[in-house]
Amino acid sequence: MFTPEAIKQRFPIFDQETPHGHDLIYLDNAATCHKPQSVINAITDFYTKGYGTVGRASYWPASDTTKQFNQVRFKVKELISAEHEEEIVFTFGTTDGINKLANSFLRPRLNAGDEVIVSEMEHHANILAWQKVCQEKGATLKVIPIQASGELDYNAYEALLNEKVKFLAITGISNALGVKNDLVRVVRAAKKHDVPVFIDAAQSLSHDEINVVELDCDFLVFSGHKLYGPTGVGAMYGKKALLEEMSPMSFGGGIVKEVGFDVTSFQGSPTKHEAGTPNIAGVLGMGAAIDFVNEIGYDQIGEHTHEITAYALEGLQAMEGVQVIGDVADRAPVISFVMDGVHPHDLSTFLNEKGICIRAGHHCAQPLMNRMKVPATARISFAIYNTKSDIDTLLKELKEIKAFLT
Repeated sequence: MFTPEAIKQRFPIFDQETPHGHDLIYLDNAATCHKPQSVINAITDFYTKGYGTVGRASYWPASDTTKQFNQVRFKVKELISAEHEEEIVFTFGTTDGINKLANSFLRPRLNAGDEVIVSEMEHHANILAWQKVCQEKGATLKVIPIQASGELDYNAYEALLNEKVKFLAITGISNALGVKNDLVRVVRAAKKHDVPVFIDAAQSLSHDEINVVELDCDFLVFSGHKLYGPTGVGAMYGKKALLEEMSPMSFGGGIVKEVGFDVTSFQGSPTKHEAGTPNIAGVLGMGAAIDFVNEIGYDQIGEHTHEITAYALEGLQAMEGVQVIGDVADRAPVISFVMDGVHPHDLSTFLNEKGICIRAGHHCAQPLMNRMKVPATARISFAIYNTKSDIDTLLKELKEIKAFLT
């Protein structure tokens, strides 16, 4: 077993004071997580001890880097329990994966009169790309409503399914409310109508295990930076047959068998979907992050983040003048709240002066904010390195801010 305090020592950013002279209390992990030294070392070692490109040369640094690069593909496969390494495509992050999927998979298959389903709780990234393709093709974007609690309306979702629906895109966890969707129910209902299912797992994999085979989703994406890895890198899972059918997600070097001015032939998946020189350092850093997650274990990560979320929720709900947004039965380590008489941005500014980092705003989920009838919230979100002491300090400062401003 690892204690949160011991784990925090692996993250060098916590060794320093903030500009205001306080210890750093970082509570914005739904946006991005900090990096353990092992991830930083993996990136530094690549640039200083064996830099070379991948898949393009036989000399030592390149061949060694290619081997390490491919090992990360295997690590991603194992992380999500996919069947084949060929089902893992490296991207530059969740948003990049969504856009590539919209262009390469959905656009060629969508026709006027077709329908695509998203939910009311989606991050903007999981709305805009599908919305754009629907507009171009004359298709309709249908929206699964959420209940007053913030949770998905499953009956309304199932009523939306029909022969016109050609695609479903849904998040595993709401980045604003911490709602965990019942993905098993969602996917099973879609499969009854032969609807391909895409899962946005950006908020999920940092604390929840996912088995794509058991889930039977068709596509899934996540970002490295929310999984204790670097920015600018992520991965897409796609069923092997679908990735093979798709045209390349982008075009450039490294994806071809043979190029001619009249005809070009392409490699199989995943090579044909990874044009150009990838973010090699990012991929290697993401591999080190997966090692870190595996070392700690999802059981301990999930247990700790659940415990600290419940602790924070209890403290916030006991505070007069504070309203937690959403009555969520199965909550991920994300809590949005508002304080009477204090704008969330002011709250964030005051807490920053005490070394406490929270997020304030609409969290790239404006339709969800509109549904919950709030223009913005303060959001706190937790990772394996957060402690009950962090929460105690947050609650103390919130009480002082409330006393000062109201």
